[in-house]
Amino acid sequence: MTMFVRTPEEKVLRDPVHGYIHVQDEVIWKCINTRWFQRMRRIHQLGGAFMVYHTADHTRFAHSLGVYEIVRRMITEVPDLREALNEREKMTVMLAGLLHDIGHGPFSHAFEQVSNISHEYYTCKIIEEDPEISGILESAAEGLAKEVADVIRHKHPNTILTQIVSAQLDADRMDYLLRDAYFTGTTYGEYDLARLLRTLRVSGDRIVIKESGVYAVENYIMARYHMYWQVYYHPVARSYENLVNKLFLRLKDLMDEGKTADGAELFLPVLQGRELTLEEYYPLDEYACTYTFSLLEKAEDPILRDLSYRVLNRHLFAYRANTRGNIRSVKAALKRAGFDPRYYLVTDTVGQAPYVPYRGDSGKVIWIRTHNGDVRELSKASGLVASLVKGPKLSDDRIFYPAEIE
Repeated sequence: MTMFVRTPEEKVLRDPVHGYIHVQDEVIWKCINTRWFQRMRRIHQLGGAFMVYHTADHTRFAHSLGVYEIVRRMITEVPDLREALNEREKMTVMLAGLLHDIGHGPFSHAFEQVSNISHEYYTCKIIEEDPEISGILESAAEGLAKEVADVIRHKHPNTILTQIVSAQLDADRMDYLLRDAYFTGTTYGEYDLARLLRTLRVSGDRIVIKESGVYAVENYIMARYHMYWQVYYHPVARSYENLVNKLFLRLKDLMDEGKTADGAELFLPVLQGRELTLEEYYPLDEYACTYTFSLLEKAEDPILRDLSYRVLNRHLFAYRANTRGNIRSVKAALKRAGFDPRYYLVTDTVGQAPYVPYRGDSGKVIWIRTHNGDVRELSKASGLVASLVKGPKLSDDRIFYPAEIE
C-alpha cells in the first residue's frame, strides 16, 4: 500500500462556498504551488459571463480548489467510498479533481473554438509531461502521473474515480454550480450539497443515490438547468465570446494574406493552427491576451483595431432572433454602414437538456437505489426528471451584429 507524506500541519484556505479548503497531503500542497496551477488565477471561470454579472470574476484556480475539496469530502465523509477505495486511489482522485482544469486556455471554452485546442488534452499533457507537475507526482508514487491523467481521460480501470470527477453527478458540477451562483449573485445554482453527500452510496462499480435523496438530485438537476439558461448561455456573454472569436478570425485572415499585426506574436502558434508546446501554451492566460488586445487597438488594420476596442471596452454586439427577415435586414444595414459581415455578423445556436441518460455509459447516468435494493436510472425513479427527459430540448438561435446599425 502506498503511503503519502502528510503536511506538518493541516493547511486551510478560506473559501466563500465551502468555508475552508483542507489540505493535509504534501503532494496536494506542492501541486497547488506550481506555476501551472497558479496560472489558473489568471483565467476566469465563466468566460464572457463577467460582462453580464460584474462580480463573476472568479477563476479556474478557485474552482479547482473547490472541486478538490468536494472530492476530499466524498472520500472521507461517504462511508461506501471511504471503504471502496484504497489510499492510492483516494490520492489519485483528489489530484484529478485538483488538476482537472489545469490545461484550460483563456476565455473559458471560447478559446477552444478559436484554437481547436481541447483543454482536457493539454491538462493530461501537463500532468504527464511538465517536469514540475509530473516530478511532484512521480516523487510521491511511481506511475501516479499517468493514473491521475487516466482518471481525467476516462481510462482509469476503477471507473468510480472517473465518476467522482466527471459524470452527471460529480464534484466538478457540484462546485461550479454553487460557485457560479455565488459570484453571479444569483440563486439559480443553489442546491443541497450536504444532503447529496449524505445519500451517496456505492453499488458494484457505480456511484448511486439512496431513494431518499431523489428530491436533492431533482433540485440539483433544476439548478443546472436554470444556470445554463440564465448565466452560461446569456446572450451578452455569448456576444463577448463571439467578438473574441471574430478578433482571432481577423488575425488569421491577415496572416493568410501575408500581413502581420505588431504585438500579436503571442497568438502566432494558435493562428498557425498547430499543436502548441507546453512552453508556448503556458503564457496564454487572460492577462497576457488582454494586454495583447490593448496593443492591437493601435494596429494598422481598421477591423482589428475596432474589434480589439470592442472586446476591451464592452462595446458588444447586439442580438436578435435568427430569422430570415432579421438576417436580411441586418445584412442590408451592415452593407449601408460599411461593415464586413464576415467579422460583424454572427449566427449562434445553443441548446441544453437538463438531464439526458446516456445508457451506453453507466458513468453518464444518475442511478437511484430504491428501498428494496433495486438500482434505477434517475428518470425511472423521478416523475419530475422523467417529464424533463420526455419534453422538448430547448434551443436559443440568435444573430449578433454591431449595435450602432440599428
